[in-house]
Amino acid sequence: MADPIVVARRLRKAYGDVTVLDGVDLDVHRGEVLALLGPNGAGKTTTVRILSTLLRPDSGTATVAGADVEREPARVRSAISLTGQYAAVDELLTGEENLRLMARLAHLGPREVRTRTAAMLELFDLTDAARRLVKTYSGGMRRRLDLAVSLLSRPHVVFLDEPTTGLDPRSRGDLWDVIRGVVDAGATLLLTTQYLEEADRLADRIVVIDHGHVIAEGTAAQLKRTVGSAHVELVLRDGTVQRVPTDGSVTDVHRILGDVASRPLDVAAWQVREPTLDDVFLELTGRPAPTDADGARPTDPILAGAAGPHPRETR
Repeated sequence: MADPIVVARRLRKAYGDVTVLDGVDLDVHRGEVLALLGPNGAGKTTTVRILSTLLRPDSGTATVAGADVEREPARVRSAISLTGQYAAVDELLTGEENLRLMARLAHLGPREVRTRTAAMLELFDLTDAARRLVKTYSGGMRRRLDLAVSLLSRPHVVFLDEPTTGLDPRSRGDLWDVIRGVVDAGATLLLTTQYLEEADRLADRIVVIDHGHVIAEGTAAQLKRTVGSAHVELVLRDGTVQRVPTDGSVTDVHRILGDVASRPLDVAAWQVREPTLDDVFLELTGRPAPTDADGARPTDPILAGAAGPHPRETR
């Protein structure tokens, strides 16, 4: 793997008696998406603010694109873009005017201002709305415009701090598709999120942070394996739950349910569950993950049913 483009070592930050970061180490490799996953107050945004030169650490070091965030902030800023939790665009300008203004502030030449503005409008599916005032845009359109602005100058590293906060599930999914396209085009992203599905869908690697500490890191698959394998979950009528390991195949599930049917167990319902990031989060932090905007978590079973030996697929 190539040398990391973002390196943080032993970052520490406190506000009075409250320690927000307590020795955070972090590497982001060129061309990857790294997700910082954690609950509110875990230290995710503080980490991004330090890496983007908006906040000085109390101790520790960090470099971005080879530049030190404390000694060479101008070099760091020329290599990055930052999209915060809320869209930072001018509502009284059109989408096109916002892009042209920010392109000029990024010192792009007149021709490049035109070409990059047109390219970003096309990439983010905003061409038809280019000459509408931003105050008429939906929340999802504003977030797409905000991300388009951040990519105008072709930054080496893009920081996305909870980019889908406040969006409905459909708008969130649309923005995920756009972000995935940006990554496929070669961008390097550091994404902070409290949404498990967001990390699962977008990230090449995930770093779990809680109370200012990195408590786990790896791919989504690696993290899921730390909490076990697939299992048949049996819910008995007295409310107790039993779990039987399975390889997840229909044949093995039938075998298990046949064995259950031969025993004096009063089963009310069953489901086959693969480990999820929700399980990882609960195992690591001792509390459930935050719910999505519609109150759901990505924990749907792959097979489920009422009592009986015949599984059915669920969607």
